[in-house]
Amino acid sequence: MGFGFWGAAWGLNIAVAGSAFGRTRTGRIFMPLLFGLTLLVLWEALVRALGVPPVILPAPSAIAAKFASSTDVLWADFVQTAVKGALSGFVIGCSAAFVTAILCDRVPFLRAGLLPIGNFVAALPIVGLAPILVMWFGFGWQSKAAVVVAMVFFPMLINVVAGLQASERMQRDLMATWGASYTQALWKLRLPAAMPFIFNGLKISASLALIGAIVAEYFGSPVVGMGFRISTAVGVLNIELVWAEIAVAALAGSALYGVIAIVERGVTFWHPSQRG
Repeated sequence: MGFGFWGAAWGLNIAVAGSAFGRTRTGRIFMPLLFGLTLLVLWEALVRALGVPPVILPAPSAIAAKFASSTDVLWADFVQTAVKGALSGFVIGCSAAFVTAILCDRVPFLRAGLLPIGNFVAALPIVGLAPILVMWFGFGWQSKAAVVVAMVFFPMLINVVAGLQASERMQRDLMATWGASYTQALWKLRLPAAMPFIFNGLKISASLALIGAIVAEYFGSPVVGMGFRISTAVGVLNIELVWAEIAVAALAGSALYGVIAIVERGVTFWHPSQRG
């Protein structure tokens, strides 16, 4: 049954992709939803047909049942990790990176000195950085936000600095010819030209933020949070709850990324990447 559904869905996807409907916004939403549903049905069929033990890979129906029966726990974990830890760290880190990028653009020696250090810090493993920050800031959400800040700061900084250099030299010379100050050139020319880079940094940071907050909870947290719940649930072989937490993390990360993408489409509608 699962392979039959897979074949039918595959053929439907091919038909939709080659049709006029597939090129509409509704069609572009329909195809990944159908593909995801197909994977879930195939997953359910294979687990049941092969008799895979739940401790190795539970069926999607079992994960959905655990999700429905644990909404209070999942919500508390979501608030602790995604809202308090990841989102606050994302906002603080990206804001600080944006301000620092403006300073680097204004002061060339700061750019020359800070960016190489940024590449070094960005290469540090989170499993080495997280326990240090947990010891510094305690076991609450503040230490998780600090880990997220450390993870998103330099990717955002590098993207904004690169974006501020994206305007053409002729355009900058023209602004200077008109007697525009640095601030006027920044707001009227350079920041608008940098918007694709800025949103690229925000989308990269959105992907890193939740990962950093969850991993940081493995090194110390109160008795709530996605990372705490995953580590304790694995210890008692409650694998369905682990997958439910993974589903919450995936939905939260996708929602944040989607919000950024929607805002980007409205702000950078003029950019070639947003056309047609």
